[in-house]
Amino acid sequence: MRDVKGCRARVAPGPRTRRQACKLDCPNTGSESYAVDSNATVPMLYGREGMNVTLPAGARVTVIAKQPLPRVADPRGAVEHALANPLGAAAFDQLVRGRRSACILICDVTRPVPNQLFLRPLIERMLAAGIPAAKICVLVATGLHRPNLGEELAEVVGDPWVLSTVRVENHYARDAEAHVDLGLTRGRRTPVKLDRRFVEADLRIATGLVEPHFMAGYSGGRKVIAPGVAHEDTIRTFHSARFMEDPAALQCNLEGNPLHEEQLEIVRMLGEVYAVNTIIDEERHLVYVNFGEVIESHLAAVAFVADNARVKVGRRFSTVLTSSAGHPLDKTYYQTVKGMVTPLDIIKPGGTLIVVSACSEGIGSAEFRDAQQRLLALGPDAFLQSLLAKSFADVDEWQTEMQLKSMRAARVQLYTTGLSAADRAVTGVEMIDSVEGALTQALARAGDPDLAVIPEGPYVVPVVG
Repeated sequence: MRDVKGCRARVAPGPRTRRQACKLDCPNTGSESYAVDSNATVPMLYGREGMNVTLPAGARVTVIAKQPLPRVADPRGAVEHALANPLGAAAFDQLVRGRRSACILICDVTRPVPNQLFLRPLIERMLAAGIPAAKICVLVATGLHRPNLGEELAEVVGDPWVLSTVRVENHYARDAEAHVDLGLTRGRRTPVKLDRRFVEADLRIATGLVEPHFMAGYSGGRKVIAPGVAHEDTIRTFHSARFMEDPAALQCNLEGNPLHEEQLEIVRMLGEVYAVNTIIDEERHLVYVNFGEVIESHLAAVAFVADNARVKVGRRFSTVLTSSAGHPLDKTYYQTVKGMVTPLDIIKPGGTLIVVSACSEGIGSAEFRDAQQRLLALGPDAFLQSLLAKSFADVDEWQTEMQLKSMRAARVQLYTTGLSAADRAVTGVEMIDSVEGALTQALARAGDPDLAVIPEGPYVVPVVG
């Protein structure tokens, strides 16, 4: 154990966090925690630049972070190797032969996927195989999120050559004519309607980032297809309360997870699909990439990241400080809810959960605001009962439903510099102006000096055992 800028805090176990103000690379010291000096600071992911939090004197702090994964020394070489050595498929140069058209799905701005590493190699091979540039579409899998346009689209794509060479377009979930109806899933009768550009493409590739997801277990792979390029009827069905309230619909779990199972069935209904799966570290450097059949390659990526994402802490805490993972994930309060749900396994009933999130773009969609207002008007119990009566969830109310899980477990407090007074009024959680002051009060309220700190927020999934 060594000091962390005056902080003799146990780090369980940990890498450096992005834009750090201090090093969080103390060795794992078992289940112990140590006293903290009054000048100790911990860097939290917050917006683009991060923030430093001074911890209360006398607190016993456990910093929860992932073990660092070795970075790929040659990212472009790794992409080339993945395309030449796919999982459950022929090499990419063979797959692309004779294809007349192609559609490549990419994630929207809420996911920091390293698209600049793999889009051009994919497209160059398509062009070399004879697919006309006009028949290649890069489709932003927005789900029900807003489209990514202008400079934001350029940031998402990450390569001007791609933008000038092929079509780059957004998915619009509410455009009925832009979707193909594939019928209903057999088990849960979910209507399956997917973007026509993807369904009708001769070669279909989903690309994305594989990391813990607070509903679907893990992001990436099948999730880029549904909800990524699904019609709102599909999205609203498997975001309804009968899915969301299932205890298996949680982070880092695929077994029995109803969202994951529906996504797999949707992929099988669609037919031949391939995927590029990436994993990055907290500083956005590539640590893993593969290519192959969408289900097999995604599960391989999950197997690679699973042990790293879940951090065993061995106990629960009365006070937890976490983030919403910084930019781009903390751009809205809607996305901030993910940071509220991920640490629930380690918080004691009735404890205090303090979240820092920039919310630079405000509350989120108009539909989400409406759901938050209904929560405040009805109260938690009546609001949940109103959801259970629906087959189709109202757009974005599922995020309010997920917020209820944290509200049932703990006293939730939020520090943000991005919300207006009107936005703050509909969060449904307690707003704080000082993280340091809120920590001091929470520890005093609990009569317990133990404090868990999760600088990376939902990128880390702490578990008791």
